[in-house]
Amino acid sequence: MQQKIRLANGYTFNRVINGCWQLSAEHNLQGKTDVDDALQGFHELVEHGFTTFDCADIYTGVEEIIGRFVNELKATGHYQEEDIQVHTKFVPDKSMLSKVDRKYVERIIDRSLQRMHREAIDLVQFHWWDFNVAGMMDTAFELARLQKKGKIRNIGMCNMDTERLKQMVDAGINVVSNQAQYSLFDRRPERSLLKYSAAHNIYTFAYGTLAGGFLSEKYLGKEYDRPETRSQVKYMQIIEDSLGWDGLQKLLPLLKEIAATHQVSIANVVTQYILNQPGVGAVMIGTRSSRHVADNLRTLEFELSADEMQAIREFIAQYPTPAGECYELERTSPRYQGIILTDLDH
Repeated sequence: MQQKIRLANGYTFNRVINGCWQLSAEHNLQGKTDVDDALQGFHELVEHGFTTFDCADIYTGVEEIIGRFVNELKATGHYQEEDIQVHTKFVPDKSMLSKVDRKYVERIIDRSLQRMHREAIDLVQFHWWDFNVAGMMDTAFELARLQKKGKIRNIGMCNMDTERLKQMVDAGINVVSNQAQYSLFDRRPERSLLKYSAAHNIYTFAYGTLAGGFLSEKYLGKEYDRPETRSQVKYMQIIEDSLGWDGLQKLLPLLKEIAATHQVSIANVVTQYILNQPGVGAVMIGTRSSRHVADNLRTLEFELSADEMQAIREFIAQYPTPAGECYELERTSPRYQGIILTDLDH
């Protein structure tokens, strides 16, 4: 399977992106993250060619961890800016949306650059919490202005539905990607977003593909106990609105059988299944520990057969998926909104 994708402007990114949400202060519900170990994992991933990292301005402490990693690379004396690709997000607090202006946008982008010790941000992914609050398009144009200024190399979107993605394209914003939650449970992007994105050369970057770790050997034959992370609280809602825990327990043996055929993990199978979907450019896989490096590397070292893809597709087709468009419930449902932190500007 192709490991990297090259855009028309020459920018290249990995199809398996090192996701850094799990390093944020908000993620871990049961203890402190070992940053030194995570950085060791970063170095190992880069050595194996997995050089693209994903973070966000609202992941507490993560841009600073990326900055520390950049400094460690610089200390080797052989570092070039293009050696790694760093994607962050521009996510104004929900309470601040009506106050976002030119000065605010540039201040936040400058802060990300300073935190990460980068000359420019390779990809800024724009998220807007509430489509009913005016200012989204004006803010997108401010990001485009900073792109022309050289502070941003590429502009992407985050959690935009088909209608708003079309709005960006029609307005002339050069959108190269859109990050969307997409998994065997959450198939909302298949309703219209994937098709529109592919038709307009916009790569979908999938997150939540492993459902916070629920799609793994660890949960084979297990009763649901309690969430270990904030992500699992969120993804349990998705499971409840799709396969349910009983459906998950029927799915995992199927995935395990396929994984055993290729001598890989369930996570590898699930990741490759999503990567094989039309229009998907990359999948974000969490890298909070060096222990995960070897497993992440195996994702692109085998190929799912057409029959294996079909077996997975036919199984999940028996079950519903959450209602609406990409991220629609997270914007409109009090149940879904309850776990989401919308004011984390640090």
